[in-house]
Amino acid sequence: MPYVNVPNDLSKIKTKIAFNLTKRQLICFGAGVAMLAIMLPAFLLAMYEKDGLPFEKVIRNIIRVKFTRPGIRPYRTENIYAPFARKEEPIEQSKKAEKRK
Repeated sequence: MPYVNVPNDLSKIKTKIAFNLTKRQLICFGAGVAMLAIMLPAFLLAMYEKDGLPFEKVIRNIIRVKFTRPGIRPYRTENIYAPFARKEEPIEQSKKAEKRK
């Protein structure tokens, strides 16, 4: 049969709260995770660069392309000569009209 030592002084035994960690260990671990969550984006903003653009400009361009601008931009032109356009006549008819005058 296995033998387990049971300590006589139970005041030295620390109670585990979650994930087999004490309250102090959980608080310190939570502070470390919070610090990591705050510092990682700051580090990314400082160090990341793509095509010579910093991270905030890259994100702004992505948001502009995906959300604020239209997805499909059809090619359209504006004919500035449209008001001056008239019905075209074949060349033969225009010569006959000139001879009649």
